Amino acid sequence: MAHSKNRATDGKITYPPGVKEISDKISKEEMVRRLKMVVKTFMDMDQDSEEEKELYLNLALHLASDFFLKHPDKDVRLLVACCLADIFRIYAPEAPYTSPDKLKDIFMFITRQLKGLEDTKSAQFNRYFYLLENIAWVKSYNICFELEDSNEIFTQLYRTLFQVINNGHNQKVHMHMVDLMSSIVCEGDSVSQELLDTVLVNLVPAHKNLNKQAYDLAKALLKRTAQAIEPYITNFFNQVLMLGKTSVSDLSEHVFDLILELYNIDSHLLLSVLPQLEFKLKSNDNDERLQVVKLLAKMFGAKDSELASQNKPLWQCYLGRFNDIHVPVRLECVKFASHCLMNHPDLAKDLTEFLKVRSHDPEEAIRHDVIVSIVTASKKDLSLVNDHLLNFVRERTLDKRWRVRKEAMMGLAQIYKKYALQAEAGKEAAKQISWIKDKLLHIYYQNSIDDRLLVERIFAQYLVPHNLETTERMKCLYYLYATLDGNAVKALNEMWKCQNMLRHHVKDLLDLIKQPKSDSYNKTVFSKVMVITRNLPDPGKTQDFVKKLAQVLEEDEKIRKQLETLVSPSCSCKQAEVCVKEVTKKLGSPKQPSNPFLEMVKFLLERIAPVHIDTESISALIKQVNKSIEGTADDEDEGVPTEQAIRAGLELLKVLSFTHPVSFHSAETFESLLGCLKMDDEKVAEAALQIFKNTGNKLEESFPHIKSVLLTVLQHKAKKGPPRQAKYAIHCIHAMFSNRDTHFAQIFEPLHKSLDTDNMEQLITPLTTLGHLAMLAPEQFAAPLKSLVANFIVKDLLMNDRIPGKKTTKLWVPDDEVSPETLAKIQGLKLMVRWLLGVKNNQSKSGNSTLRMLTAILSSDGDLTEQGKMGKPDMSRLRLAAGCAILRLAQEPCYHEIITLEQYQLCALVINDECYQVRQAFAQKLHKGLCRLRLPLEYLAVFTLCAKDPVKERRAHARQCLVKNINLRREYLKQHAAVSEKLISLLPEYVVPYAIHLLVHDPDYVKVQDIEQLKDIKEALWFVLEILMAKNENNSHAFIRKMVENIKQTKDGQCPDDPKINEKLYTVCDVAMNIVISKSTTYSLESPKDPVLPARYFTQPDKNFSNTKNYLPPEMKSFFTPGKPKAANVLGAVNKPLSATGKLQTKLSRMETISNASSNSNPSSPGRSKGRLDSADVDHSENEDISLKSPSETEKPSRGRKRGAAANQDDKGQESKPKRGRKKAANTSTDDAEDQWGEDSSIAEASIEAEDEQNSPPKRGRRGRPPKSAASKDETPSKGRRGRRKTAPPADEENEEEEEEDDEDDAGSENMEVKPKGRRGRKPRGEADTASDSVESTPQKRRGRPPKSQTAARKASGGRSRAAANQEEESEEDMDTAQQSEEEEDESVDSSTKVRRKVGRRDRR
Repeated sequence: MAHSKNRATDGKITYPPGVKEISDKISKEEMVRRLKMVVKTFMDMDQDSEEEKELYLNLALHLASDFFLKHPDKDVRLLVACCLADIFRIYAPEAPYTSPDKLKDIFMFITRQLKGLEDTKSAQFNRYFYLLENIAWVKSYNICFELEDSNEIFTQLYRTLFQVINNGHNQKVHMHMVDLMSSIVCEGDSVSQELLDTVLVNLVPAHKNLNKQAYDLAKALLKRTAQAIEPYITNFFNQVLMLGKTSVSDLSEHVFDLILELYNIDSHLLLSVLPQLEFKLKSNDNDERLQVVKLLAKMFGAKDSELASQNKPLWQCYLGRFNDIHVPVRLECVKFASHCLMNHPDLAKDLTEFLKVRSHDPEEAIRHDVIVSIVTASKKDLSLVNDHLLNFVRERTLDKRWRVRKEAMMGLAQIYKKYALQAEAGKEAAKQISWIKDKLLHIYYQNSIDDRLLVERIFAQYLVPHNLETTERMKCLYYLYATLDGNAVKALNEMWKCQNMLRHHVKDLLDLIKQPKSDSYNKTVFSKVMVITRNLPDPGKTQDFVKKLAQVLEEDEKIRKQLETLVSPSCSCKQAEVCVKEVTKKLGSPKQPSNPFLEMVKFLLERIAPVHIDTESISALIKQVNKSIEGTADDEDEGVPTEQAIRAGLELLKVLSFTHPVSFHSAETFESLLGCLKMDDEKVAEAALQIFKNTGNKLEESFPHIKSVLLTVLQHKAKKGPPRQAKYAIHCIHAMFSNRDTHFAQIFEPLHKSLDTDNMEQLITPLTTLGHLAMLAPEQFAAPLKSLVANFIVKDLLMNDRIPGKKTTKLWVPDDEVSPETLAKIQGLKLMVRWLLGVKNNQSKSGNSTLRMLTAILSSDGDLTEQGKMGKPDMSRLRLAAGCAILRLAQEPCYHEIITLEQYQLCALVINDECYQVRQAFAQKLHKGLCRLRLPLEYLAVFTLCAKDPVKERRAHARQCLVKNINLRREYLKQHAAVSEKLISLLPEYVVPYAIHLLVHDPDYVKVQDIEQLKDIKEALWFVLEILMAKNENNSHAFIRKMVENIKQTKDGQCPDDPKINEKLYTVCDVAMNIVISKSTTYSLESPKDPVLPARYFTQPDKNFSNTKNYLPPEMKSFFTPGKPKAANVLGAVNKPLSATGKLQTKLSRMETISNASSNSNPSSPGRSKGRLDSADVDHSENEDISLKSPSETEKPSRGRKRGAAANQDDKGQESKPKRGRKKAANTSTDDAEDQWGEDSSIAEASIEAEDEQNSPPKRGRRGRPPKSAASKDETPSKGRRGRRKTAPPADEENEEEEEEDDEDDAGSENMEVKPKGRRGRKPRGEADTASDSVESTPQKRRGRPPKSQTAARKASGGRSRAAANQEEESEEDMDTAQQSEEEEDESVDSSTKVRRKVGRRDRR
């Protein structure tokens, strides 16, 4: 080696053989040629060639001179670089260059040459690759570790390699680059921040997107060097995250992006960094928490991420951010949920509870994104989401905000279509989400027109897609209808009804436009425009658009004709599609993409276009029903029993016969229906009869061959068929045949002559048939009917008890257990009433006699003969029939006028009957009559007495009826300004005088100054005043105050000379006045009108008499709590706003009970949706459901009311009470009743629509069960027992003709079937499980309110335990109870809640 140094010192350069001197004196081309030979020489040398190494040492030093390193020609530089790389290889481990500066220059030179790798198509690329391969294999750059400027060299090398890498490079280039760079990291003593930045910058999203190959190179490098580089990465993040030294690197602002990328590359790189993220999640800086949450969302949600299982503390800490106070943080967490659910189903359980809380978040956007997350995951795979998560979406269908409701509804619809209709995940998945169809249709009960329109759209696009082929579409509808629950069926029926009504309104508008213009033209058109506007979204804006449409229709005959075709009864689905396209095309404009007018027209067309039903569809539907009848349909495959499918199919056809009668006009359809009439199934035959009645008006002339066969069947049904079929058969003949008188006579004569009380079972159908004949043709059979009523119905049937009733303690039994004699008597009463309704005059005083007969039945507890032969269930049936008969007669003005105040009061007290089913069915009949505006306003006051009902469902139902009727009357007055002369019969505030009158004559109100009785009076008045005063429209508070003041200046119209009655009147007025004063701040203003008092109920005020005395005891003052009336407080906490995380969590437990634990929503009838209170009238938080909870599940005392006595009624035993207020007049004895009739006989009708499967008598549920000893000692009359367990609703044939609707009682077994749902059938809290025998205890005879001595006990036990209340809340359902109809309201309640209040004689003690 000494020799070689001497050689080097000599400075003589030895070139390889054939290579001449290389200097600046030769040309570039020659230099390149000579250098190539040098390169070849060095390439062939290896490290063991000591002699050659010594020989060429000076040449090696020469090649490192500035002449070559700075040569302008790139080919020269490349060849020199290749030589230098080989020199480092040959002379390794000692380099021939000892000067640090020279070494730096050489390596910087080599690095610059590596840039040539960028052009893969260059002729010299192979040499550049050789250069890279050489230095990577030899690890030449490791020599630089000892240099002071090593960091600069390495940084430049890294930058160069990251710059040149591109998609033209093969795997070898990539591998050598990684080898070269990884050796520097792994074998060096440290990695500078600058060098680390050079690597990490390629992971930043912006750089990553610009050069994907550089990202892949950095990724490979980090994977290779993970263990070595991890401490430096940790240090970097520690500096930035924990110490906040952002100046250490330009990448500080990308720290979270880098963490994500590094985690995706190799999680081990962040072993020490992740705990720092847990700290950052709790930072006080909102933006910082948000960034960390975004980062972790990606890390936890990544497909193959195991971070949640590997780092549970961090996962739990992250879940805590779902409850972050900062909205964007919560929003980010919620958005992450869908990725997590899709990629990590095992984490769904952890997410569920947090998503539950967020589904009630006060922020609309968060609630919206909860739905999006769950629905997105569900659509990918239903197994990814559990039932709880789907229930959160279900809840949000009732959100206060339209955007959230819409997202939830559309999400459920898409899930249903994918998994139920298209069955993409099999039958189990379809079964799991079968509730969706019901839930979506339940939303049609909501008040918002937007909700209703969306349900219609969902039905047409997702539940029964209108674009399906006709047969498939009808099959889909057939099985959908067969599997819907009762409430959803009613909603669907209501939807068709509303669409049909709007179709008629548009048709009316088109007819108006075609008429010649007159003075009233504009007013009439405007009136129709307003009606149409109310059926479209945003009526305020829509009104102008509908006006514009009316103008367009006037001017454009083409559009008018298209619209006429669309609303024509004979329009087919295909025609409808064409018409809609034509109209929208004509009204649309390419220049105006967003056209609000066109959007409104589309909404209108969407509602009126018959996209599902036409003649072809009905034919296909009939064929589907026939297949089921023949047994060739795949009913079982669809999960529907054949019998159920047939019944549902006929019910569906029946509904469609109301809305699309013309579509049934085909021989094939009528022949199929004729076949159904001959089936043994009574329900099927009934439905077929109703369809004939609705659609057969042209059958006589168009299908004579069917007419002759049908007539024979109808006559047979009328004479010997079941009662309901007989009824429909008579109505069919009346509707379909021209010579109906002849046909009626052929039926009447034989039936009239064959009436015989010896066989009661065979008497029921003839009486039903004769009753309907009496109503439809009273003049034709005037003489025989009068004789029939007087001699047979009254003397033979009603005034005789032939067969002793079964001795039972039950107050109600199912229809099939009711004795034939009782059923015959009920039909007899109905026959009398139907006859009177047919006659419609009281010239023969038959109405008076009938009313005396009916009130005699009520006064005698239903046992008219008072011989004690009748069983209690039979007596209940007759009380109900009598009460409903009076209601029916009251709807005719000529009979309403002759109903005395005593008869009115007796009728009202039926709503407090001791039998729950009687109260229930009576309330439904009352509500129906009031909703039609047929019953006079005083009957609305009857619901006031329901405040005392111990069963909360009955109170809630009564309240809904009040809300519905009050709103209906107010709306009617707004739309019919011209009826101001009838104000006293329509204005809801005028119910107050009647309510006061009823309470004054309430048999429970015995002691004028008794505090307990006055508190009950106050509760009853507040029951109605709370609703009336919810809105102070037109200063109604002052009007009510003035009305009460005026009443106090009069005397009772019934007993004007009775000082005690008058004192009661003034006391009740003072109670009402105190309520108004305590609940209103505007009561003292001037009354807008001077109230007119009903003359029958109050005397004219005495001008010389000024009654200013206060009749209330002083201690009553404390019971009038100040405060504004709430719109829905009778249900207590039903409207309480939901809490949300981010606010104080004191309401969290309440919020969590909102979940829709039951899959059965229990909404009201759609037709009653107007009764639901507007959400704007109630205190809501942003996340509150727009619905109220079901009254059967939650009730708390309302503000300003002391429920006291009512609170614990459901599970307490009953005490003895005086009989409930039937003051028996002397002229109502049985002998008198018979004498009254003579020839002046009349009729009565009622509805028996109740059945109770548990059928035990009430346990005398009381508001606080007192000790027996206390009850026996106390002489104070007790509060009326008015509760009995809840039963299923009578089916209400919504679409029947008016004369039929109140008569659908003949088959009560259908109507009052108990259907326990969910937890409602459980025994009440606190009641021990007992055998059914123990439940059926004998009713006690004393009825009334609990004695005073038990007040404290009542208060102590009045409220339910919080645990029990929470238990009950867990089963609450979402649909709005404020619009829940009488049909849906009545489900089963345990027998211990059966408490009754008899309408009979009363012991006044």
